[in-house]
Amino acid sequence: MPDPILTLLLLSAAFLAGGLNAMAGGGSFLTLPALIYAGVPPVAANATGTVALLPGYASGAYGFRHDIEPVDGVSTLWLSVVSLIGGLVGAALLLWTPDAVFRAIVPWLLLAATGLFAFGARLSRWLQRQGIHGRGAMLGGLFAVSVYGGYFNGGLGILLLAHLSVFGLTSLNAMNGLKNLLSTVLTAIAVATYAAGGAVHWPQALLMAVAAIIGGYAGARLARRIPPATLRPAIVVVGLTMAVLFFVR
Repeated sequence: MPDPILTLLLLSAAFLAGGLNAMAGGGSFLTLPALIYAGVPPVAANATGTVALLPGYASGAYGFRHDIEPVDGVSTLWLSVVSLIGGLVGAALLLWTPDAVFRAIVPWLLLAATGLFAFGARLSRWLQRQGIHGRGAMLGGLFAVSVYGGYFNGGLGILLLAHLSVFGLTSLNAMNGLKNLLSTVLTAIAVATYAAGGAVHWPQALLMAVAAIIGGYAGARLARRIPPATLRPAIVVVGLTMAVLFFVR
C-alpha cells in the first residue's frame, strides 16, 4: 500500500509547484526534492516531475494563444521545431546520466536555476548591451535553452523569458504565451523520450499531474493579488533552501 504521508508530500509539492509555475516559475524546486525524498532515483525523479508539470505548460500556452507572435521574423513553427530538437537532445543526455552523477550535480543545477531566476532580468540587459542579435544568434540561443530544459526543467521559464526579451519581444503577454508554447513543445518531446527510456514512475507522475493542474488554476487566480516583488524573493529562498539541503545530504 502507498505510504499516505509520502502521497500527501507528493500531492502538496505538485499543488504548490503548479501554483508557482502559474505565478512566476520555480515549480521544479519542489517536485524534484519531494520525489527523491519519496525514494524515486534522481534521474527518474527529474523525469517524473517534468511529466507532472507538463499539463500546466500546455494550459498556459492555450490561455495566451491569441498573444503569441513570431520573434525576429521567425515563425512560431520554426521556433517550435528548434525547441523540439533541443528538448530531445537534453532528454537523451539525462537518460545517459548515471543516477550517482545526477545526484551529485542536482544541488549545482538548483543553484544555477535559482541564480537565473533571481538575476534573469540583469542577464537579459547584459546580453542586450553585448549587441547579441540576428536570427542565427536567436535560434542558437533557443536551442541551448531547450537542451537545458530537456535535461533539467528548473528555471526554464525565466531563461526563455530572458531570451525572448533580448531578441525584441516587449509584450509580457506575448512573451508568456511563447514561453509556455515552447516549454510545452520541448517538455512534451522530453517526456516522450523519458517514457521510451523507462525513466518515468507513472503512478507518481499521474497523481502529481492532477494536483499540479489544480494548483496551477489556483495560482493563476492568486497571482493577480500577490505583487511579483513579493513572490520572486520567496521562490529564490525556496530554491536556495533546496540546494543547501541537497549539498548537506
